[in-house]
Amino acid sequence: MLLLSISVSCQENVPNKSGGEYITPADNNQGGNSSDYKLPKIDLSHWKVTLPIGNPTEVYPPEILDYATNETLKPFMYNDSINGAIVFYTYPGATTSNTSYSRTELRELIDPNNLNVNWTFAQGGNIKGVLSMDEISMDENGDYNRAIIMQIHGRLTNAQRDLIGQSDNNAPPMLKIYWVDGKVRVKTKVLKDLNTNAIDILKTNSWGDDDGYTFPEYVGFDKFTLEVKVSKDKMEVILNDNASVVYDDISIQKWGVFENYFKAGNYLVSKNKDSFARVKYYSLVVTH
Repeated sequence: MLLLSISVSCQENVPNKSGGEYITPADNNQGGNSSDYKLPKIDLSHWKVTLPIGNPTEVYPPEILDYATNETLKPFMYNDSINGAIVFYTYPGATTSNTSYSRTELRELIDPNNLNVNWTFAQGGNIKGVLSMDEISMDENGDYNRAIIMQIHGRLTNAQRDLIGQSDNNAPPMLKIYWVDGKVRVKTKVLKDLNTNAIDILKTNSWGDDDGYTFPEYVGFDKFTLEVKVSKDKMEVILNDNASVVYDDISIQKWGVFENYFKAGNYLVSKNKDSFARVKYYSLVVTH
């Protein structure tokens, strides 16, 4: 079993959107001491991060480990040392080739040197995070914008990519978990035609969106726990260790053809130039 969980350190005062600063305990205590600081329980040695700048910019291990002093990362990924969290800040900017939205989001790396090392549902996996929505903009109607806070993304092997003549290894995201108006909403992929053949099933346009499921509990801007458990032919999403939704239908079974990786962070679903979001992760653990 691969277990990724360790504390990371460093802290910085980082400007917020209005030009102020997130004040560290030392600032409030005229020097303070190390016991004032709380650090997030996240091992970044098996994650890369995508930023809303560049083409877009991505930062891998070992550079990501020094996020609090890395000049590229500091505006987007920094410590809240009072509450013990990493803050992921994003706004509309650079995007990847398969979306029109921007993100400050972690992507799981089982092998930091090889993106082709991923996992299948048969192999299984578990991701558990403690997080909160810190701040998010509103749209022209006065409603909060949405943000994706956790994902399972599919990936084609090189052989599958070549078989369908695709230019990259991208496959659909099986799972997207959103923060929507203070609630946690789950969206998954379903096969449009259950009789799809073994080649066409690899194509993105063979998969559609389900109707989605919104947990009744209101989390608002408070801290909450989110967990996803994956095993052969089954996926379970759990909120605050007591409410869950289980997926074990034929689409999940047929999804086993893909490799996968976990994602976590702040994927802002807005293109409004004034929109932004800050998501805090206090802990994040992945096991396989």
